[in-house]
Amino acid sequence: MNRLRLTPIYGDDETITHVIGIQFFTEANIDLGPVSVSSIKESLKSSDRSRSGFSAFCPVVVGDRNVSRGLCGILQLSDEVLSLKILSRLTPRDIASVGSVCRRLYELTKNEDLWRMVCQNAWGCETTRVLETVPGAKRLGWVRLARELTTLEAAAWRKLTVGGAVEPSRCNFSACAVGNRVVLFGGEGVNMQPMNDTFVLDLNSSNPEWQHVQVSSPPPGRWGHTLSCVNGSHLVVFGGCGRQGLLNDVFVLDLDAKPPTWREISGLAPPLPRSWHSSCTLDGTKLIVSGGCADSGVLLSDTFLLDLSMEKPVWREIPVAWTPPSRLGHTLSVYGGRKILMFGGLAKSGPLRFRSSDVFTMDLSEEEPCWRCVTGSGMPGAGNPGGIAPPPRLDHVAVSLPGGRILIFGGSVAGLHSASQLYILDPTDEKPTWRILNVPGRPPRFAWGHSTCVVGGTRAIVLGGQTGEEWMLTELHELSLASSVI
Repeated sequence: MNRLRLTPIYGDDETITHVIGIQFFTEANIDLGPVSVSSIKESLKSSDRSRSGFSAFCPVVVGDRNVSRGLCGILQLSDEVLSLKILSRLTPRDIASVGSVCRRLYELTKNEDLWRMVCQNAWGCETTRVLETVPGAKRLGWVRLARELTTLEAAAWRKLTVGGAVEPSRCNFSACAVGNRVVLFGGEGVNMQPMNDTFVLDLNSSNPEWQHVQVSSPPPGRWGHTLSCVNGSHLVVFGGCGRQGLLNDVFVLDLDAKPPTWREISGLAPPLPRSWHSSCTLDGTKLIVSGGCADSGVLLSDTFLLDLSMEKPVWREIPVAWTPPSRLGHTLSVYGGRKILMFGGLAKSGPLRFRSSDVFTMDLSEEEPCWRCVTGSGMPGAGNPGGIAPPPRLDHVAVSLPGGRILIFGGSVAGLHSASQLYILDPTDEKPTWRILNVPGRPPRFAWGHSTCVVGGTRAIVLGGQTGEEWMLTELHELSLASSVI
């Protein structure tokens, strides 16, 4: 049996400054099978019985040393205090390690309620809420879900065939997930015709098929725009290229309204009209827009924020002393609550434009947010991380994983590199390191950022297999990050 002894070290002012942890190993035959614990409160009832089997500290002479054997101080706390006040504040990886210390902690760390709190504290309330909507999540359980999303041991590709049709055919549309539904809006039709229709694919259905949704007051047709989800079931469209040129308008659709109706948001002080920009949402209510291509092909490097929870939203440019090189076709990902990460794109370098593999971050919780260069081949003083970085690319896919990691794949890749290779970066590490993730299954030959979305926090849905200029929207590829128990 393993026992952990924690000894506090006090400073001059009688406050604890350090804690020394000593682990004792004793041979024991322990049944490590699954232990059923209905709730944390329930485990409290057996806490007295659990602790009664442990002896108090008593020194035992071993050679010329005194070794304390028995229960360490922390294990004298009740199960409820241990779970609610200590274990719930650890990360999923730490909880898994703590479970190997002794039988009592092993039993506590198998509790589903505890694991839900651990995931919520580590990943945030919004991520936890989304994961609870995953079909079969209850049967999978928080213990297994946390392990699989941390280790990615169950990640796999699979191909799906769905019914219905998206007609007329198109490219350069945008897709977004609303719960377990995939929504497709607009796109570029024959002879560069901008389109403004809306299609929905319900993945919860036993036989998913594309449905053309009749909506009122649709936005002008466009392509090269962004489509984002806010407030649970609301979709927001920004920018793109329309019949009269570039756009900078904002439209919101409540997909669950009867009937669904597009509504234009007249935000004051809007950004320049643009296409092939990047966007993400913050706190479920704020739209962030970055870069893109303006009139005459000029690349942009600005970043704007629009708070859609306001009665009269106002665009606000985020003032920064320095911006990354202007670009289009890059991605913005949210991690760590209010931090955003920019990756790749077609970036300006003097008079030239190159595909990029640069990584920049910004913390919007700071009073004066600023862009920081994490990695970059062309950035002065920027250190490239360990591991193998993704080849430079644009219009790729970026998936935000629980815990802050970013998964990159697909896009238009420089050279002869495979676009289907998966790369992971954890920007929260002291020294961020790229690593390759190899998963079973057959990945799609192509995956584009505008036609890929994350459903339920555990599935990246890649729409279509492109054959020449034809998009086969009844063929989907799914990158599943957790076991399917549907």
